Amino acid sequence: MVYGQGLRLDKWLWFARLSKSRTDAQRLCESRHLRLDGRVIDRASALVRAGSVVSFARADEVIVVRVEGLSDRRGPFVEARELYTDLTQRRAPLTDALAAV
Repeated sequence: MVYGQGLRLDKWLWFARLSKSRTDAQRLCESRHLRLDGRVIDRASALVRAGSVVSFARADEVIVVRVEGLSDRRGPFVEARELYTDLTQRRAPLTDALAAV
């Protein structure tokens, strides 16, 4: 894991496997449909740090996660799952929905 100033939000979304590709992560960040600690984000280069809360809409639900760590690569799902805590209130856990990503 990487410790320090922070990591670009688009890279973190991709490393955490919350986005299928880095391009999709960049589009999400620039769409103004993503919030970082309650602030609307309009650029992919926004820095994310451990403890930040990221929220965005996916399909019919709003995904809310707390950043637990930063990484220097896109690892397997089990490793990526350790980068965040799911705060979303829903019936099915996020791990089931993201297992296919």
